[in-house]
Amino acid sequence: MSTPRKAISYQLVIRVARAVTVRVGALGQVRFAPGRYIYTGSAKRAIEARVARHLAGARRLHWHIDHLLAAPGVRVTATRLSPRPECSLNQATAGSIPVPRFGASDCRAGCGSHLKYQGRH
Repeated sequence: MSTPRKAISYQLVIRVARAVTVRVGALGQVRFAPGRYIYTGSAKRAIEARVARHLAGARRLHWHIDHLLAAPGVRVTATRLSPRPECSLNQATAGSIPVPRFGASDCRAGCGSHLKYQGRH
């Protein structure tokens, strides 16, 4: 993966093969429909290490996205790095909000969620 100049945020393109219900921390039990999702995140430093951690599968489930990625039939199909701020990138990404506050519990830009559902592809 090559890093764009001063990448500060990333997106994971995720495929959910079949419906899955996952316990996502304080968000509780969440049902994810099959299809394509885009998760937008950021890292103040070592962004490539953060993305690599998501791709390798977390031993410890820390972030909301870790819970989804640990579910059977869920995989990352592509990654994107960006110099755009996380919320700006997320807001420019098409899709509906499947889970309010997912990945955005500390968001101050009004994103609603940093996970977007793009339907069945």
